[in-house]
Parts: sequence; structure tokens; C-alpha cells
Amino acid sequence: MEERYLPPSDFLQAVINEDVPFGEHDFGEKNLARLIEMTRDADPANRDWATLLLSQLGMDRPDVRAALVKAAEDENSAVRAEAILGLAQMHRGLALPLLRKELKGWHVNMPLLEAATIVADVSLVEDLEAFAEPSGNKLLDQMVVDAINACRPV
Repeated sequence: MEERYLPPSDFLQAVINEDVPFGEHDFGEKNLARLIEMTRDADPANRDWATLLLSQLGMDRPDVRAALVKAAEDENSAVRAEAILGLAQMHRGLALPLLRKELKGWHVNMPLLEAATIVADVSLVEDLEAFAEPSGNKLLDQMVVDAINACRPV
């Protein structure tokens, strides 16, 4: 059996288990600040999870957007992809240039393809087509096709 990928941080595991409240009260704001701080943690697994969890909160606020923009420049491609997906869900215009840059690389992953499908900009088609050859992963291959179709003009 494959071991589940979890962050080493107890705080992030509590967020995953929905044991950490977020919101406009003091405690929620402190938790949000801590989660944002975790997007810059030394451990890449913590940064990856913190970025994913921050994106999933659906809080379209300047501090959250700024943290995601910063995470989109991370050295780790998984962290960058989660940040770009989070930005695509909040603000397509912020995500587009970051997504263009990332799609110029040698590999693509599911969060980037999800982001491309959400952003749905024709300027992404050529870069997405570079990943259109079968990879052996049917789900990933279908996501490439879906992203290309979403980005093509009607």
C-alpha cells in the first residue's frame, strides 16, 4: 500500500483535518497568517501543502493573493503549480503570465492543467500542445486535451 503524502507540520495536518478555524475573528486571522507563513517554510512538503490549503480557502484578499504570487516563484515546481492554480481560481489575469512561464518548461502537472482550463486563454494553446503526445497517464493526457480545448477560441 502506498503511503499517503502529508506535510510534516502538525499545524498543516490540523488544517487538513479541518481542526483549524479561519475567518475574520482574531484567532482565524492568526491562523491565516500562520498558514501564509508556512508557504515560505524551509520544508518543500510544508510549502506545497500550505500553498494548496491557502488556495482552497477561497479567500480572495490582497494578503492571500500576494502569498500565492510569491509561492508561484518557488524553487519547487509542485509549489509553483499549486500557487498558480489558486491564483487562477481567484484572478485569471494574475495567473496568466505565471502560467505561460510555467508551461514553457519540460513537464506539466495536474494543477497547471487545471489552471490552464480555468484561465482558458488562447495564448496558452501552443505551449499546451507541446504536452499533447500520449504520456502513458490517461488522466493527465485527458487533462491536456481538456485544457487545449478550453483555451481554443470558439
